Amino acid sequence: MKNIRNFCIIAHIDHGKSTLADRLLSFTGTTTARQEQAQLLDNMDLERERGITIKSHAIQMDYTFEGEKYVLNLIDTPGHVDFSYEVSRSIAACEGALLIVDAAQSIQAQTISNLYLALENDLEIIPVLNKVDLPGANPEEVTDDIVDLLGCDADEVIHASGKTGFGVENILKAIIEKVPAPKGDVNAPLQALIFDSVYNSYRGVETYFRVMNGEIKKGQRIKFVATDNEYNADEVGTLKLTQVAKQSIKAGDVGYLITGVKTASEIKVGDTITDALNPTQNIIEGFEDVKPMVFAGIYPVDTEDYEELRNSMEKLQLNDASLVFVPESSAALGFGFRCGFLGMLHLEIIQERLEREFDMTVITTVPNVSYHAFTNKNPNQVLLVNNPSDLPEPSKLNRVEEPFIKATIITKADFVGPVMSLCIEKRGQITNQTYLTPERVELTFEMPLAEIVFDFYDRLKTVSKGYASFDYHPVGLKASKLVKVDILLNGQSVDALSALIHADNAYNIGKKMCEKLRQLIPRQQFDIPIQAAIGAKIISRETVKALRKDVTAKCYGGDISRKRKLLEKQKKGKKRMRQVGNVEIPQEAFMAVLKLND
Repeated sequence: MKNIRNFCIIAHIDHGKSTLADRLLSFTGTTTARQEQAQLLDNMDLERERGITIKSHAIQMDYTFEGEKYVLNLIDTPGHVDFSYEVSRSIAACEGALLIVDAAQSIQAQTISNLYLALENDLEIIPVLNKVDLPGANPEEVTDDIVDLLGCDADEVIHASGKTGFGVENILKAIIEKVPAPKGDVNAPLQALIFDSVYNSYRGVETYFRVMNGEIKKGQRIKFVATDNEYNADEVGTLKLTQVAKQSIKAGDVGYLITGVKTASEIKVGDTITDALNPTQNIIEGFEDVKPMVFAGIYPVDTEDYEELRNSMEKLQLNDASLVFVPESSAALGFGFRCGFLGMLHLEIIQERLEREFDMTVITTVPNVSYHAFTNKNPNQVLLVNNPSDLPEPSKLNRVEEPFIKATIITKADFVGPVMSLCIEKRGQITNQTYLTPERVELTFEMPLAEIVFDFYDRLKTVSKGYASFDYHPVGLKASKLVKVDILLNGQSVDALSALIHADNAYNIGKKMCEKLRQLIPRQQFDIPIQAAIGAKIISRETVKALRKDVTAKCYGGDISRKRKLLEKQKKGKKRMRQVGNVEIPQEAFMAVLKLND
């Protein structure tokens, strides 16, 4: 066990984690020249297309250092704030972390938040300065920033380049010398932590775990503590590029387990695996429950696909434990699910994965956050409002509280003005402003979560020319003056387009929504009024004009009353159509509400 090292790679998005992981794999001979490709551990098409890591990936490397053989278990983690739950799970399975900082971009918001996450878990931090070969690199200045952040010596910061492979040997040396070997007792009862799982349609659920104490053998009778279910360990092994079956995996090591379980809900990430005959008394702690930030409804296009969508969501949840969903129904869209996501990118990725991996075409409603409502009847009883249609009538409502966040933005000094005006427009209040260097500023705001859900991140990148980095965490709820804006189509309320909006912005947003929908809803044989309303009060209206057949074309000459008679007849027909006509809402209309500022 003294020759095992478990470590993960943490960094801000786009600082070169996956590229450096590729170099580590090729240097240790884990991959052959034939197998090598960019972003080798990112095995989803979606990850390659976007150039981001969505899932944590575990892989084992063998390395000989000073005549001794070492086993290195590496977990590559995502860098985007929406996938921070993946990072927290990876950190729980490790003793050390490579903190990678881009030599051109320096320390950014997610670097700091992932670092704190690692320090909370008492991980040994190895600072690595990546991309030192870039023309825009500034190694001396960025090394000083890292020294200020970590309190280490400048010569402890390893200079490296994921592109050329420079410095990889020094990184491996530091991992072996600095990362502590795992602690654990091989003779104690089995105690293993599940940190990930994936669904295989042939073999059932594959569980990835880290053994804390004892050992897990092939054919052993095991038990999952949270669900209290017992299974046989049909196959255990380690994770190289492909899975390598073994007879047993001992304390301190990382591996996979196949039990033949076909039901996704029977395995929970963060659960403890133990021996069924001699169970451990201690459950592994340290896994917090995921807190969804953004809620949206996901509905099948065809209501008959509801059960199929449920199965797809359960399999996806197995692979992405931060997805939360409960059944719900809508008058406009039928049966579907209310889903909780960690952010807008997370929502987008889940929608893409449902379409690609499970062939499910879905309709996504307008995302919103979770509010607390209080009625006049029971001013102390909390009503949880995940969907605007759950909000009580304005006459019965006492107050509404909305979640607030503490947002940390690090940007260049030139962009402080535009970033501040964007945050103030989003109802933010500045609480702190610190100059990290004469060039770089850290701004701290308190702002409503609802305001950053839609387009905040994109607009922040625009006003700062891509130089601002953003991170946030919840700070509780505050009372706000919120109103429910309903959208009426042809006099019928469309609950999937309802939104809870601050009273000061309600008129503007209602007007913009009506204008946007007028462009997107196809014309019918009758006029379609689109209205935005607060309660019974209409605050904005647009009309999609009817397609009209020229019924007077056959009248040439003659009395005007002949034309009038035909027009009156057409008018009656249009009126009758409007009473029985249904308006189809295209999928773009639901998502267009997010892009009102475009």
